[in-house]
Amino acid sequence: MKFLTSLTREQKEAVGLLQIGTFLEYFDLMLYVHMAVLLNELFFPKTDPHTASLIAAFAFCSTYVLRPFGALIFGYIGDTIGRKTTVIITTMMMATSCIIMANLPTYAQIGVTAAWVVTICRMIQGLSSMGEVIGAEVYVSEITQPPAGYAAVSFISVACAVGAMAAVGIAALTTRYGFNWRTAFWIGACIAVVGSVARTRLRETPEFVDMKRKIKKTIEEAKIKDPEKTKKIWENAAKKMKAKIPTPTLISCFFVNCGWPLSFYLIYIYFNPILKNTYGYTAEEVIFHNFILTIAQVMVFMMWSIMTYYIYPLKILKIKGMLSLVLMASIPLWLLMSRSAWDIFVLQTLILTFSLHNFPGQYIFLKRLPVYRRFTASGFIYASARGLTYVIASFGIVYLTDWLNHWGSLLVTIPSCLAYLAGVRYFDKLEKNAPSRSESSSSFHHAAA
Repeated sequence: MKFLTSLTREQKEAVGLLQIGTFLEYFDLMLYVHMAVLLNELFFPKTDPHTASLIAAFAFCSTYVLRPFGALIFGYIGDTIGRKTTVIITTMMMATSCIIMANLPTYAQIGVTAAWVVTICRMIQGLSSMGEVIGAEVYVSEITQPPAGYAAVSFISVACAVGAMAAVGIAALTTRYGFNWRTAFWIGACIAVVGSVARTRLRETPEFVDMKRKIKKTIEEAKIKDPEKTKKIWENAAKKMKAKIPTPTLISCFFVNCGWPLSFYLIYIYFNPILKNTYGYTAEEVIFHNFILTIAQVMVFMMWSIMTYYIYPLKILKIKGMLSLVLMASIPLWLLMSRSAWDIFVLQTLILTFSLHNFPGQYIFLKRLPVYRRFTASGFIYASARGLTYVIASFGIVYLTDWLNHWGSLLVTIPSCLAYLAGVRYFDKLEKNAPSRSESSSSFHHAAA
């Protein structure tokens, strides 16, 4: 790949370690998501189809509802202690939750306790994955330059997709060939530990180190040895460096981050009941169907990532957003005319190809946030946008389709597509009016002045 030739050896090693770690993290996270048709029956009580849909939505959303709090926690660690520390902590959290789930008795054995423990573990995994992906993207964005940086950050999403593909592959083995699902979680726990150890080789990013150096220099120049006064100077210097982020930037970033959870829900969750109830798919066949989709996702994500070296990322996002709008608006008619599961697969693949995503423009979005607030701001936006959208998509579409059939989905998909396009357009305008800049130094000097 051409973009690799423009990276130094140290940059390639860092990008490789982060991609491997992100792969491991998302393998663990998505293992339950894609085995939910099997595991929900083991850890939750059996009920009627409508209640089962709500339980599935609850189990799915529990992974994401606490992410905003995790964003604040990991954001503080990432922006105060360092990016490296954060990505190591996240993989250890994922390993712990996998170990617990691998040994957890089922609902038939311990009752509702099983449902609560699984939900808590899913929340921990959601918190962990949030810090993981943001930490990796921030790290890579701070050690690379465009256009190689566009592709390098985008390949973090490719690593997520590969992890999801591996998780569905294990899920398919479990359901089709009797592979023990507990063994799958043990594998996830082991590789998460390996990922944590591997990341100790990383060095802190130059931009973050530079910010820390400037604060330290401010304290040294003050020549104050009193711990309390030193602490106050450190805090004041940090505050000066925390340049205010414009509200339109935050809102636009939020809109863009709302895109992928909606696309993901439609691709991997929304059509499952149709495959089961209309075309007679078993749980095993649904999982295998989704496995084929994850293979397509990896190929599509790789294609878009490589293209960022030749086509400006925001131009790609605008094209994807407009085509997604057309595809999502056509869902009710498509389902009305579909005659086989193959028709559903084609629609899912098209939505996947032109999915709403901050990828492959995440490098640009991150660089529009000041270094000393980059981890916290991007993490909180990522977590709150995805958490809110997953809840709206999961529960909202369940009720809307009950009332209005598949036409009800348009009340969620159309506004989401329009908001996404508005967000991309804002950043495109921002980039044209104010070309790329080094915020790591300018924001500090401007605030200090």
